[in-house]
Amino acid sequence: MQFTIKTIPILPWGMLNAFLVTGPGGAILVDTGLPGSERAIAGALKAEGLVWRDVKLIILTHGHIDHAGSAANIRSLTGAPVLYHASETPYCLGEKLILRPTRFFGQLFRLTGAIERPFPPVSADILMERRIFDLATLGLDGTVLHTPGHTPGSVSLLLPSGDVLAGDLAASGILLGGIALRGRPERPPFEEDPRTAAGSLEELLSRGAVRFHLGHGGPLGDYAIAQHVGRLKQC
Repeated sequence: MQFTIKTIPILPWGMLNAFLVTGPGGAILVDTGLPGSERAIAGALKAEGLVWRDVKLIILTHGHIDHAGSAANIRSLTGAPVLYHASETPYCLGEKLILRPTRFFGQLFRLTGAIERPFPPVSADILMERRIFDLATLGLDGTVLHTPGHTPGSVSLLLPSGDVLAGDLAASGILLGGIALRGRPERPPFEEDPRTAAGSLEELLSRGAVRFHLGHGGPLGDYAIAQHVGRLKQC
């Protein structure tokens, strides 16, 4: 099966990414970026010869503002259903986040309040309540897996090609992510449970994931992720 994965730069230098996945069943938007990201996403669609209505599904890997901030507006533009995990409902509806900084940058970033700014709440049209959701039920290719660790309801999209769109389950680069040293795995600025994240990454590897597309930095290969898993287990 042929898939095209287009990175949508919401912020420059790989600091924040959303993704457009096109395959035999149509286009899937994975994450929607910060509020006001409609122009960037429209540009990505145009570059692929697509329009808003060609998007068949919106997957939110988790409910932080930088991944779900434009979801409500983009659902209106596309008419596509929004899918996220039931455990992420509080965040997607605007409840207070649990923020556990992983490094000094995360501590500074939390002080800015940017991650906790309100955004238009978004309900799920497809509320994922099990660990695995097969997109074949929607006429699309791929599997959505519950991969907690960064947040309780984080999910990842695993494609038959071995590509996985894993949100903030890992990151790479410096500061927020991206910019430089993008081949070096890092913990994201915030991570609720590192050992749970390690288990989620191990499951993806066991299911044949070989290339990890990330919300901050990336992509990373399976060897780099396996090394990262080992470090997470020591946290």
